[in-house]
Amino acid sequence: MTFANPHILWLLLAIPPALLAFFWWAGRTRQRLLTQFIQARLLPALTIGISATRQKIRVGCLVMAVVCLILALARPQWGFDWEEMKLRGLDIVVAIDTSKSMLAEDIAPNRLARAKLAALELMQRARSDRLGLVAFAGSAFLQCPLTIDDAAFRQSVEALNVNIIPLGGTAIAEAIETALTAFKEGDNYKVLVLFTDGEDHDSGALEAAEKAAKAGLRIFTIGIGTAEGELLRIKDAQGGSDYIRDEQGNVVKSHLNERLLQQIAGATEGGFYLPLRGAKAIDTLYDQGLAKLPKSQHQEKLVRRYHERYHWPLAVAIVLLLVEMLFPERKRESKAKPAVAPSAQSALGTATTVLLLLLLPTALRGSPASALREYKAGEYEQALKEYQHLLERKGDDPRLHFNAGAAAYRNRQFEEAAKQFNATLASPDLKLQGLAYYNEGNALYHLGERNPDPKKRTESWEKALTDYQSTVKLNPQDADAKFNYEFVKRKLEELKQQQQQSQQNKSDQQKNQDQQQQQQNQQKNDQQQQQQAQQNQSEQKKDSSQQEQQAQQKKQEDQQQAANQSQEQKDQPQPAQQSPEQPKDKGDEKEQEAAAAQAAGQMTPQQAQQLLDSQKGEEQMLPPQSTGKPVDRSRPIKDW
Repeated sequence: MTFANPHILWLLLAIPPALLAFFWWAGRTRQRLLTQFIQARLLPALTIGISATRQKIRVGCLVMAVVCLILALARPQWGFDWEEMKLRGLDIVVAIDTSKSMLAEDIAPNRLARAKLAALELMQRARSDRLGLVAFAGSAFLQCPLTIDDAAFRQSVEALNVNIIPLGGTAIAEAIETALTAFKEGDNYKVLVLFTDGEDHDSGALEAAEKAAKAGLRIFTIGIGTAEGELLRIKDAQGGSDYIRDEQGNVVKSHLNERLLQQIAGATEGGFYLPLRGAKAIDTLYDQGLAKLPKSQHQEKLVRRYHERYHWPLAVAIVLLLVEMLFPERKRESKAKPAVAPSAQSALGTATTVLLLLLLPTALRGSPASALREYKAGEYEQALKEYQHLLERKGDDPRLHFNAGAAAYRNRQFEEAAKQFNATLASPDLKLQGLAYYNEGNALYHLGERNPDPKKRTESWEKALTDYQSTVKLNPQDADAKFNYEFVKRKLEELKQQQQQSQQNKSDQQKNQDQQQQQQNQQKNDQQQQQQAQQNQSEQKKDSSQQEQQAQQKKQEDQQQAANQSQEQKDQPQPAQQSPEQPKDKGDEKEQEAAAAQAAGQMTPQQAQQLLDSQKGEEQMLPPQSTGKPVDRSRPIKDW
């Protein structure tokens, strides 16, 4: 069961309680007034025969009649007929500039916020059209493929900001080329609505528009901003604001380039330029541009036409009002009129039975009609609960599984949606199987998109590709399944490339760490060798000093021995002929000292000095360590 005017049901929370409170207050007031005119001891005798239970029954009938009238005004609907309906519309891709120049506030609140509101306004007008979204700055990508799901398009538009594309600048040519990829083969009428301020930092926008015109694309450009322009401000991480500056440090001022936008729109047949000013700009775009284009047939679907059942609660309300009027407050004497009481009792029993029978349909809950009503009203969570309740009673119906999956998908419960669509595959209906495979693939794609684990995301997307392949096998003419297959396949390849790049970065980082470790070990070894050389040098100095002392001592002993010999010669008689005394050779003395040191197993001072000189020659400077990260001098020239 569903209601055509469900908002009227809110009256049930106000009117019936207010009536009950009024009747309670009126009874208390009447009792108080009676005690003012009649003595309390005489009151029971005068009010004999008046039944309080009958009074309560009459009040209950009146309140229930009001409840039934409110239900009748809400127009309950029960039962439906299937009616075939064909959808016809355009394929429209909306491209929105997300560069930093869109932060200019020459149009309140700023250019980007105004463009997003205009895109949502276009979605309200294009009810039967398929919409896609392209975000572009220094590069462009397809944010939302062509879809008739307004919730998905709205969510994609609301997610746009100036940081969604890391590459700064404005590349209108790339935006046009990306929009062309959103259209599938066989689409006859292709429309691109371009929201931008026209500041094109890359050349080739006009050439790209001419190339797109040959492919059958019609471009409508929407200029956002003013010709006078506005200085660009941006907020930092601390919340402060500063001006955007160019490479020379000059403050950047952004202007609306209407001439370029007019040339781009004029390059395609039927396109035109429109400035985003006033409250009727989007209405003008749709009425004068988009509405005149021939619409292509997208698909056929069955629509339920519900049967009106408002007359049931209305009939119950009439019966209750009659009971309230005819049902007396006083008890009838059985002795005086024995035939009346059974008749009244029979009438009351009949009225009660009729009331219960008529209220029985309104008390039913968990029917497919009520679940569908919740789904159409946007209450997807409540619709899912009702479908799950129905599956508990009749779990072998594939259609209930499919509807439960659709409700879970709209409620962003993709895991539950994939589970319900998978249960639908047991249906013998091949068309229903194809729809289940297609929707399960969509749910698995969104489920993988939410998962931060790259491995699990890859598994979900691979399963989605399998489901799209199954859809194409059942229906080779399904262009949407083919398009989604290519789209998810491309996303999966990008994910695998990112994983390979991440692994390569990890290996490079590990190599850098190993090199740093080797450098540290080399430094430690060099320091140890230097310390060892210093110790050897100190030991050699110590040995050389000892050798010098021993040499001096030996020299003194030799001098003493020579003096003793000369004294002995003086005391002995001299020969007749004596050769003249020859002077000592210093070189001989050094040779004698070296011979004496070698005989003692020690180094001479000359040898120690030579060893020190050789050690100094072998000393090397330690290689300097690189500090800090390498400076990347490549950056975009224009980042706005």
